Amino acid sequence: MTTAARFEIEYLQYLGKDGKPVAELPAAFADPKALLPLFKQMLFVRTFDTKAIALQRTGKLGTYAACLGHEATHVGIGASMRPEDVFAPSYREYGAQFMRGVQPREVLMYWGGDERGNDFAGPKHDYPWCVPISTQCLMAAGAALSFKLRKQPRVAVACCGDGGSSKTDFYAALNSAGAYTAPLVLCVINNGWAISVPRSAQTGAQTLAQKGIAGGLHCLQVDGNDLIAVLEGMRRAVERARGGQGGSVIEFMTYRLHDHTTADDARRYRGEDEVKDAWTRDPMVRLRTYLTAQGLWSEAEEKAWAEECGKRVDVEINAYLETPVQPVEAMFDHLYAELPHDLVAQRDAALALEGRA
Repeated sequence: MTTAARFEIEYLQYLGKDGKPVAELPAAFADPKALLPLFKQMLFVRTFDTKAIALQRTGKLGTYAACLGHEATHVGIGASMRPEDVFAPSYREYGAQFMRGVQPREVLMYWGGDERGNDFAGPKHDYPWCVPISTQCLMAAGAALSFKLRKQPRVAVACCGDGGSSKTDFYAALNSAGAYTAPLVLCVINNGWAISVPRSAQTGAQTLAQKGIAGGLHCLQVDGNDLIAVLEGMRRAVERARGGQGGSVIEFMTYRLHDHTTADDARRYRGEDEVKDAWTRDPMVRLRTYLTAQGLWSEAEEKAWAEECGKRVDVEINAYLETPVQPVEAMFDHLYAELPHDLVAQRDAALALEGRA
């Protein structure tokens, strides 16, 4: 028998779930001191996430998509990009966005129903939050192609979930990136569940990373709870892209420790034992254990930093709560240069309901 081609998917992991190295650390991240500020950022993200959920539970946010358990993946992705690169998030990659200058108050504004949150700080060329599943991958593919045509050493990075990797938008993005050797990095954050649909029911593929093979992209699977592995996987992909070697698909293996959103109740479709087991792979515990063993972190330092994080998040929450609410007509006034007649009627009706017509 003649074999036309063979493929394999490399798996990256450097820290086991007990926080001990399981492989030689890559040279770029061999100095544990370089990980300390990123660990602190992960703690900040978890503090923000906890307080944002509390805001929603007390009626001060419409809904909220938690990122609990994703901290290493998100912070690692954000830390691996340059300001001139383009980021196309879905709707829960706050850790990556904070690394790129987005303010927590802007996340809260968005989930509080104020679209001004989408006009966030940080690189203005980054894309806004995207709730339609995986359409952001196509936007990033277009940006990546423009970088190539303009001969700019820039990279486009898009994130989607395991469920998002089943969408035609994802396949079209990776196919175009492969066809044009575009500098695109598609990050598939495999947290086990597409809302209530388990990974096992989504695809017959052995890995989600291998989906990129069909498009001619470099493919890699990474332990998404291991910050070092995330950083190394992204380093390889970004360097390839920036060097004109084309795009990549990286599958980050992690777990959604909270409900899909605050409108969801994951207890209805997944077992308690599964979640309990996932907590043993908590990225925070893993990196904390490693840094402590290196003499770079202590319980006292964490307590002090946790207090600092709480204060910083409270400042952001107060800024959000004190932001004046937009008038009802704002939803009409910033859509069109000239409002269509049917929307003029709706605008007038909305004003009449408020007694301001």
